[in-house]
Formats: sequence, structure tokens, C-alpha cells
Amino acid sequence: MTPSKDIARLVEIMAALRTPGTGCPWDLEQTFATIAPYTIEEAYEVADAITRGDLVDLKDELGDLLLQVVYHARMAEEDGAFAFGDVVEAITAKMIRRHPHVFGDKAGTLTPEEVKGAWERIKQEEKAERAARKRIAEEPGLLASVKGGQPALKRALDLQRKASTVGFDWNDPRAVLAKIREEADEIEAALDDGDNAHIAAETGDLLFAVVNLARHAGADPEMALRAAHTKFERRFAHIERALAARGRTLTEATLAEMDALWNEAKASESPTAS
Repeated sequence: MTPSKDIARLVEIMAALRTPGTGCPWDLEQTFATIAPYTIEEAYEVADAITRGDLVDLKDELGDLLLQVVYHARMAEEDGAFAFGDVVEAITAKMIRRHPHVFGDKAGTLTPEEVKGAWERIKQEEKAERAARKRIAEEPGLLASVKGGQPALKRALDLQRKASTVGFDWNDPRAVLAKIREEADEIEAALDDGDNAHIAAETGDLLFAVVNLARHAGADPEMALRAAHTKFERRFAHIERALAARGRTLTEATLAEMDALWNEAKASESPTAS
């Protein structure tokens, strides 16, 4: 079998891997549950390539993520539920339905605010239709539609966005910053009490508030944290290199020495540094 730019070839490859008797033993053992962690991991790999600005890696990681979709679709087809073509049809129908300002009779006539309002209205209509098909009552509560299986940072962001649609939100980023200071004070009080459960709870509140600040600042908290990871790695590598140049190792250095080298790395990244 040869590579191809046609998605049908990838579907064929997955079918071959999952064919009993001639397929791959490892692939044949997999289920939705065992593949799901890989799906999440590949999504993070895509985000990492974007953060690093590596478009070569991004191409490869997008392929890995696409494979996950094909994998789940193949297992669903084996169960008689749906196939890859059904996944494609469902998402194309959804995109056309949710963009009447592009594909419908209102093409080019809606403002950005009207587009946002139409998007939310259409999503609510879809949700009601799904509930009717399943013959169950609509899920109660505004926040019930926020997916529970997301990474914590993403779910915090979605919960806050959903609450903001009915006006439950801060009006000024500085008000969020004040809330962060308040949460930090509560952590300090919890530290004084020495109650680990209380400390953990207050730390969660602080993280939630920080996500809120990122949202108000127009920053994606996940991407911001990934950028911080990269910065930390870069500065720590500077510490290692500087110590090695002195004939010293990390275990031999004092905290004060490492801290000084950290500040040296930080200063070298300053826009005012020569």
C-alpha cells in the first residue's frame, strides 16, 4: 500500500490494521477507552507545535490527530454505529447550518455581534433537537452544556464564558486581579491553618481566577501556560549552561547561585537588554 493525499487511503489503512487475522495485533486490541488518552495527547502535541512555531511538526501532528478521528470512526463502523463518511457529513452539515451569514440567504449581511447571537441560538436549537431525538428532557441549568471531559483549564474557560452570556461576569480586568489577590490571601490563611485540603481548595480558586484574568485579557490560558513552560525551560537551560562553563553541576550549586543565573537569563530576554 502506498501513501496518498486522498483521505480514503488513510481510511483504508486503518481498516487493514483492524482486520482480524491479517491486521496489527496491537491495533486490534484497542477500544474507544484505550485510544481516548492518545487522542487527547495528540491534541496537546498540535498545540505544542503551534506554540513553538514549527510548521513542519504541525503538519505531522495534525496527521496524528486526524488518525485519531479515523481510528474512532473505524471502531464505530465495526460496531455498526457510524463510519468516517458520517463524521464528515455531520461536521459539514453543522458548519453550513451554523453559518447562515456565509452559506444561507443572509450571506454577508450580519454584523459580528449578530453572528455570535445566531451561533448561540443555533446551538440551542441543535441541543433541543438532540434531546427530542433521545426522548429525554433538556438538561437543566445554563452550565449543563459545558462538557465535563475537558482539560481543567479549558473547562474553567468555558464555564466562565457561558456564565458571562447572562451577565455574570466582571466588567474590568482589574476587578479580576483584585479577586486574584483575595484568593492569594485566602491561601495564606489556609497555610497558617496547615489544612492541606483547605490549601488545595483555595489553590483551585486561585487558578480559576487566573483563568478568568486570561480570558478578560484576550489570552488563551492553555497557550499562555505553554508559553510559560517554554520560557521556564529556556531559562533553566541557561542555568545549566552557565554552571557547566564554571565546571559545576546543578547538584553542586546553591539555590542563591541558581537564582542569580535565573535573573541573568531573565534580564537577557528584556526588550531593553543590549
